[in-house]
Amino acid sequence: MEMNHVLVVEDDKEIREGVEIYLKSQGYQVYQAADGVEGLKVIEKEEIHLAIVDVMMPRMDGIQMTIKLREKYDFPVIFLSAKSEEVDKIMGLNMGADDYVTKPFTPMELLARVNSQLRRYRRFMEKLDRHEKEEHIHTIGGLEINEDTVEVTVDGELVKLTPTEYKILLLLVKNPGRIYSADEIYERVWNERAINTDTVMVHVRKIREKIEINPKEPKYLKVVWGVGYKIEKQA
Repeated sequence: MEMNHVLVVEDDKEIREGVEIYLKSQGYQVYQAADGVEGLKVIEKEEIHLAIVDVMMPRMDGIQMTIKLREKYDFPVIFLSAKSEEVDKIMGLNMGADDYVTKPFTPMELLARVNSQLRRYRRFMEKLDRHEKEEHIHTIGGLEINEDTVEVTVDGELVKLTPTEYKILLLLVKNPGRIYSADEIYERVWNERAINTDTVMVHVRKIREKIEINPKEPKYLKVVWGVGYKIEKQA
């Protein structure tokens, strides 16, 4: 089995080196960084499978670092923190960490968390590999979206959508039966806080005109009045 690479980001040199010694003895390859800036540099250079990140650090703290790395990477992150309450708050805000350990901790406790997160991540990656091929094509009745070719077809006929229309339709098709409010669609597709959601209604109308045989009696894209929009599950 290949060796797992763990990055330890901690401004306290003693803790950092103690964790490294212990993890190395358990067969992990360990990289060190003293703050978030250094940590991100290591991630750019090396293949990292898991990061142990201290919350409070100078220059760039663990939260900022995790937000930055989540833009590109999905490996597990375990926070280290002096107080459990502050981490509860952080985890509540969901800054992209997968677990946390409160200081002082025992090496055994940290190792158990590391092993568990890596096991979960490995299973997740294997599942991803298996599903990748099927997962890229979503079919609802005669409606099909192919994420690899970014093509939408209805009963085999190609449908031309704008990039925004495509994103909205993909979001709904990936979760058939789930109702999305206009705010939710706006925030997910435009990646900003929903202020003017009228634009969502306009886009939905246009998508309907393109994918429905009779847009007035839609088969796929349904409006749930006062709640939002959904793609109807097909029998």
